Amino acid sequence: MFGRIADALELKGETGFRVLAYRKAARTLADLGADIEALDSDGRLEEVPGIGSGIAKKIHEYLATGRMQKHDEAIAGLPAGLFEMLDIQGVGPKTVKQLHDKLGVTTPAELKQAIESGRLAELPGMGEKKGANILKGIRTGEKTGKRMYLDEAFELADTVISHMKLNTNVGQLAFGGSLRRGKETVGDIDILATGARAGDIIKHFTTHPKVRQVLGAGDTRASVLFESRDRTRQVDLRVVAEAEYGAALQYFTGSKDHNIALRAMAQTRDLKLSEYGLFQDSRRIAGRTEEEVYSALGLRYIEPELRENRGELVAAAEGRLPVLVGLKDIMADLHVHTSASDGAAGFDEVVEVCKGQGYTHVAIADHSASAGYAGGLSEDELLRHCDRVDRFNSKSRGFKVLKSSEVDIKTDGGMDYSDKVLERLDLVIGSIHQGFKKEATKRMCAALAHPLVHMVAHPTGRIIGRREGYEIDLEQVIDCAAKHHKILEINAFYGRLDLNDVWARRAMEAGVKLAINTDAHALADLAWMRYGVITARRAWLTKADVINCLSYTRLMKLLGAIRTGF
Repeated sequence: MFGRIADALELKGETGFRVLAYRKAARTLADLGADIEALDSDGRLEEVPGIGSGIAKKIHEYLATGRMQKHDEAIAGLPAGLFEMLDIQGVGPKTVKQLHDKLGVTTPAELKQAIESGRLAELPGMGEKKGANILKGIRTGEKTGKRMYLDEAFELADTVISHMKLNTNVGQLAFGGSLRRGKETVGDIDILATGARAGDIIKHFTTHPKVRQVLGAGDTRASVLFESRDRTRQVDLRVVAEAEYGAALQYFTGSKDHNIALRAMAQTRDLKLSEYGLFQDSRRIAGRTEEEVYSALGLRYIEPELRENRGELVAAAEGRLPVLVGLKDIMADLHVHTSASDGAAGFDEVVEVCKGQGYTHVAIADHSASAGYAGGLSEDELLRHCDRVDRFNSKSRGFKVLKSSEVDIKTDGGMDYSDKVLERLDLVIGSIHQGFKKEATKRMCAALAHPLVHMVAHPTGRIIGRREGYEIDLEQVIDCAAKHHKILEINAFYGRLDLNDVWARRAMEAGVKLAINTDAHALADLAWMRYGVITARRAWLTKADVINCLSYTRLMKLLGAIRTGF
């Protein structure tokens, strides 16, 4: 915040002592190894070099209220895009001010256009070389991107963790941040470690062959840009003492709102909680493990996926936390495509991989006829598939296949197959693939009311960060599902995660059962179940809420009951 104040002052034309004071305060805080809250409460902030009385008062204001008046005043009236331009390598406040004042540039996109049109080169002190360097910085930023899907984030974290385990000095090791909480997108990767010879651990981290730039490296922490697929991603490492590890892991896992509420709870007990531990006066009473920290505050352990300040602290205090569904609880994937439509693998290949994952059954649900672009099956082709499944099940003792189809919901709300064909299926999955803006809510509710339909797939149709999805009233869809005892899907494809955690929890609270399915179109896609389970955990779902946790016999009984109206 102090760095942003300094930037804002310069953007408004101010130079001199005040700007330097804020920048010095920002650097001091960035490098501070002490607990800022403890220094504030003890009245020792001004003992820190670079922190005068004015800065100390602003720190106290922020810690007490979560706001800083000077910060709000400084950025008032400045377009947000000006600060985004400051993130471009080689672009400082003076340059941004000149661009804004002379050319009216307010965003990185406008800056890029000014360089490519030659307007920037006409400004005093700029020129073509300066423009080329800035353009390079813009393109690097575009390549780096902002947030990752879960698949990339886990892949990167696993790569770094595996590398760090090779160093014999490393003790405990974990990733934290939004990835550990399972958020649907992740900004950067936070790694926490313990171990002797922290300097050697830091060096091992920063010298990985895929490190493209060391942003900073100190005695116990480092930040790097790590090569990840076709771009670079920031990875941060902190090395902490064993006695602090649990408190640090809790702190750096977040979320911010959860941590603020947890610190407030500690304060009501005259305790101080920070990344260094839980303290009574100057004595650390917990911090070695996360469980120790929560227990010392009178709370049951809170799983990382729940730490969003959505009621988990009250539930933990009252002993009402759910036992969350886990990957080990999943007995089947109930939405898988094969090469019969637009999948890459055959029937037998899908069966073998699902067996290898420990499943006891699978629903092969290829597309229906209207999805001609996806090789949708005609009614005759689907009936022949059903015959094949019946033959397989009659011979197989340990593994079963459900006769299923992902059936398009037509624009009039009807289903893509006749009722005679739908009756042959064990599991009918309705979905919208076309006509996103054509009364999606009405169509979906019509499908949920259809006596032969069991489930609706990817209920919003979104692709995270790329497509908003259908124009739909999800409250109404959930109410329809509850009324007709139908199932809604959490699509485990990392680009969908649809329903998301908030709506999945809303569905659960309405009494709706959910399915977690990969919608796999290739064998590798079957591993996406991990992401769907994480989303379900963030939604507070238990085994009892998820039909994939049912045995084949119990699932078939449930599907039969849905058709008979219970």
